[in-house]
Amino acid sequence: MSTAVISSFIEGAPPGELSDVVNDIKALTVDEPDLLQSLGPAFQKYNEEQLATVKLPGSSQQVIVSSHNSLGGNRYYDVESQSSFEFDHSTQKASGVQSHTLESSHSDLIKSLLKSLSTHAREYYPTSSYGAYPIENESAIAILLVANKYSPNNFWNGRWRSLYIYNPNISSLSGNIKVDVHYYEDGNVRLITNKPISTSLSSSPSASEIIKQIAMIEKKYQEELNRAFGNLSEGAFKGLRRQLPITRQKIEWDKISGYRLGQDIGGGRPR
Repeated sequence: MSTAVISSFIEGAPPGELSDVVNDIKALTVDEPDLLQSLGPAFQKYNEEQLATVKLPGSSQQVIVSSHNSLGGNRYYDVESQSSFEFDHSTQKASGVQSHTLESSHSDLIKSLLKSLSTHAREYYPTSSYGAYPIENESAIAILLVANKYSPNNFWNGRWRSLYIYNPNISSLSGNIKVDVHYYEDGNVRLITNKPISTSLSSSPSASEIIKQIAMIEKKYQEELNRAFGNLSEGAFKGLRRQLPITRQKIEWDKISGYRLGQDIGGGRPR
């Protein structure tokens, strides 16, 4: 099996299911035990794009892995904990934690953004991780938020990702919100959305004003999603098939092989 095909499996892994995908890859490539070692770029792309989170050794706080806080060589930094760390993209484990102080002309604004972002995250998300980092040679600030909800016992996992690029020179905010939910009980249904964001702010807004705008954007999008789910439930999904068979009774699928077509399902008489 080609590296490109296997890489596509990794890059398409649903939230919280990367280890399951890796186990399946191992089963499919049992004759090629060294194949996984060549997939480093695919693992890195997946983790950075999905805003993977990891607990640093000795800490209970989850920090973000992304291209915006990369130091190169599989090392990343976190502003709030003032630390850098090495990240193993295949195992999603952190190690080699070192002290790291942010040196940026936007340091004060970033620290204020993190404070306001923390309040926003606690209010609207049960569990989440967030970060703010100077990017593009100090010309902009990346504001990230990711919220994961995993419920494998109920056969579903989900992830909310927000990425905003704040340009202080023109007071603009752009980016996107991505939602990825996988439901796999007796089937396989996946919802993937991408909401582009582009808005202007007042001249030289404070950190709290920037996060307030973000909160409004995310609340509005959540309401849009809720309406869309309602329309799907009452519209497209409901029209896919009759809710009950003609007998008005649910089919016992575990006994389906024992049904006599027409008699047991359709209510016909035996001949």
